[in-house]
Amino acid sequence: MAVNIISESSCRVAIVGGGTSGLALAAELKRLNVGSVVVLEREPISGGIPRHCGHYPFGIHEYRRLMKGPEYARKNSDVATKLRAIIRTGTTVTALRPGGTLEITTHAGRELLHADRVVLCTGVRESSRAQRFIGGDRPYGVISTGALQSMAYLQNIRPFRNPVIFGSELVSFSAIQTCSHVGIKPIALVEEEDRVRVRSLLSPYLIAKRVPLHTGIRHPKIVGRETVEALEFTDKNGDHRRIETDGIIISGRFRPEAALLRASHLDVDSGTGGPVVDQTGRCSDPAYFATGNILRPAETSAFCWQEGVDTAARVANDLQAPSPHTPKVVSVSHDDPAIRFVVPQRIDTSLPPYGMAHFYLGLAEEVRGVLEARSDGILIWEKSIRSRPVRRLQFSLSEIVKPPAADDITFTLRRLG
Repeated sequence: MAVNIISESSCRVAIVGGGTSGLALAAELKRLNVGSVVVLEREPISGGIPRHCGHYPFGIHEYRRLMKGPEYARKNSDVATKLRAIIRTGTTVTALRPGGTLEITTHAGRELLHADRVVLCTGVRESSRAQRFIGGDRPYGVISTGALQSMAYLQNIRPFRNPVIFGSELVSFSAIQTCSHVGIKPIALVEEEDRVRVRSLLSPYLIAKRVPLHTGIRHPKIVGRETVEALEFTDKNGDHRRIETDGIIISGRFRPEAALLRASHLDVDSGTGGPVVDQTGRCSDPAYFATGNILRPAETSAFCWQEGVDTAARVANDLQAPSPHTPKVVSVSHDDPAIRFVVPQRIDTSLPPYGMAHFYLGLAEEVRGVLEARSDGILIWEKSIRSRPVRRLQFSLSEIVKPPAADDITFTLRRLG
């Protein structure tokens, strides 16, 4: 079916997503004088997830100030705007075409935007109930943390009074803060793993807030006809448990916002769910880059802000390159089920020595052993690790990729104990 295009325009850099990384990227690109920069944001207001987080702490690293999420989001937007980046809200990118052409939709209709470079900054979303395999009835009152934050901070709505929080990541603790804002008292936090997924120093927070913790649960089931009445599950001792509640908050287990990516011509990494990138963030189509949580869900706003700034320098360097180079690509992979992902998934050794300084690894389970990097079956690097999932594991890229580099690097694990 032919697409009815009402207009065409062009820019130097188009940024898909007006959250933390996208706005930091836009501001830095303008500081670097790359030319016209356009941010495409589907929401009516730019700023991303922090807009919904009406609590501290934001902005300490970026602005040397302690801010709540909405203030931080406005600051990021204001800085980019003052530097004359164009922020187009209410604008949805519907297709990524080869070479940097975007199909976009606004209230006026469909447009084409031709960019010399496109940077994907679409971020992440929490896994759904179905993706978490939570069975039972389908009543009203089952929402994500993001939906809760939107209701509480943007609409001042209290969707329930005594919910159960499903998950124990950092965002789950954020949900407790959000509940406090509108007078909601969580009655339990449940986690499928044997321990909470956040660092142990946050565990006393549950005691302070008087939120009981249940770890190692199995077979969760939501009970309720019209509204939530209870959460049933098998506890770690094998006993059946039932918690009377009027709501369920499904928190964490972030996934990249990648529907647009999966429908495109770009290579997608099965581990992260985001794009395959090299150490500069460049995708399989050299006109496209990616940065922020679409690469490796999910990092803090401060981390994404800094990565946006760093990616701006890489994009600017690429735009200034005298001519297209012939890449010398080292493929990066992993062959152990305990390793969920590795970023970047390829290294271009023909590029100048700039880009990501580290490999980032994500684990699917708790690991104690030795992480090994092999090339053509030969051990080239190893390091002892002991870590749980949802930890930022990073290892020096220059220690592992040394000239003359081979054509492939594979990460594997040798378990101890």
